[in-house]
Amino acid sequence: MSINSKNQFRLGAIITYVAVIVNFAAGLLYTPWMVEQLGESDYGLYTLANSLISLFLIDIGLSSATSRYVAKYRAENREAEIPTFLSAVYKLYLLIDAIIFVILLVLFFCIEGIYIKFTPDEIQRLKVVFCIAGLYSVIHFPCVTFNGILTAYEKFIPLKAADLVQRLATVALTVAALSMGMGLYAMVVIHALCGLLSIAIKFCYVHKSVKIRFVRNTRDTYKSVLNFSIWSTIYGLAQRLIFNITPTILGITVSAATSAIAVFGIVTTIEGYCYTITTAINGMFLSKITRILTTDDDGARLTELATKVGRFQYALNGLIIVGFALVGQEFISLWIGESFSEAYYGILLVLIPGLLFNSLQIFHTAMIAQNMVRYQAFIQIIMGVSNVALSFVLSYFFGVIGACLSIFIAYMIRLLLTIILIKKKLKINLWYYIKNCYFRMTVPLIITGTISFFLIRYITDASWTLLVVKALIIIAVYAVAVCIFGLTKQEKQSVCGKLFKKKTQS
Repeated sequence: MSINSKNQFRLGAIITYVAVIVNFAAGLLYTPWMVEQLGESDYGLYTLANSLISLFLIDIGLSSATSRYVAKYRAENREAEIPTFLSAVYKLYLLIDAIIFVILLVLFFCIEGIYIKFTPDEIQRLKVVFCIAGLYSVIHFPCVTFNGILTAYEKFIPLKAADLVQRLATVALTVAALSMGMGLYAMVVIHALCGLLSIAIKFCYVHKSVKIRFVRNTRDTYKSVLNFSIWSTIYGLAQRLIFNITPTILGITVSAATSAIAVFGIVTTIEGYCYTITTAINGMFLSKITRILTTDDDGARLTELATKVGRFQYALNGLIIVGFALVGQEFISLWIGESFSEAYYGILLVLIPGLLFNSLQIFHTAMIAQNMVRYQAFIQIIMGVSNVALSFVLSYFFGVIGACLSIFIAYMIRLLLTIILIKKKLKINLWYYIKNCYFRMTVPLIITGTISFFLIRYITDASWTLLVVKALIIIAVYAVAVCIFGLTKQEKQSVCGKLFKKKTQS
């Protein structure tokens, strides 16, 4: 890797972490203010329109295919073939984009028939938001490949900077617009314009790297591209049957639909943050796992790696869940208001299955390395279909909580099927993993939950300061419990050795 490439990677990583911080800060500070300015009804309409459109706007794997093939052509000094390949990719994208446009157009005329629980005023506002967001999404869809091209050319700085600029500009302009009382429509237009700005920045750098032109493509080119992306497409479509489709189901089954969708929007936001935190290291072990699989016949090294990484992810995920269980109601009340109190139970329902599932990421990566993505796609389909079927029934009777309970059940089905798949397809010692990951790290969680409950129950006043104090108490108790009951003897010796070394050096 050249010096320039190293700088691109290093600065791109820094920008990525800055973007993560901005997203969390915006979520904590900007989201409740935005909801207050818009009101529950408009925020619910905004959430519904975006989720509805995103059902059809899926990266069908062509972005990953673009990155993979362009990088391959460059490594093999076959850059002359890149325009031909990109021509095939963009033709496929434009064809799919045209189909999506027709679907969205038909959906627009069916809005009144689908959302019969909405008032006439809510239907009218939903149509306007749907048109703006839908038009932007149709423009944005073919441009998804820009990410793959910039990644293949190692242009990490413009790639990450464009996303960061989009986020900062969106927040700044939305705050200004809502402060001046412009309302829902202005916010949706701003989101679209800032998205177009990001696309323009990426296009400028893509145009410098490779000239995009349409040429005549062979059937083999199309076949190669589609074969690479088909299982990613199925996987992504099945994912849409969880959080993306649930707002629509709530809109059909619940009387106070916009309020229910607004509450579910908060559930989705928190779940997204937690997932980002607990799975941040996913994908970093692909090269190492590939090497292990070529030399490790009995699966011992893969089991050991999965256990070490899984315990870390289980511990981090567990702290979030225990902490939220203890102070989540107070956090929701202070952050977004008492009217969103139902979100507390919904968040716990959608987070708990991730405690077990997110720690299996090493096994997921191993299946990708062994080209077993199709099995994962089948599991996603079963999970998605189960959620849709259950959600219509449970949300009709129990509203938002019913929808979240449906997701909980679907996630548990996914967990069970994934464990069965891992057991059958990978050469690993699953019992060793369960014992040293799940069992060992569950003990500190139980101890932390019990002790912290009695320590913080006497702090009854509600304020951000006291909430932080409670959170610090939970973290402190958890750290001690993990050190005593969670770490192995070797890990304790390693930690003590490092601490002793630092003290000696100081």
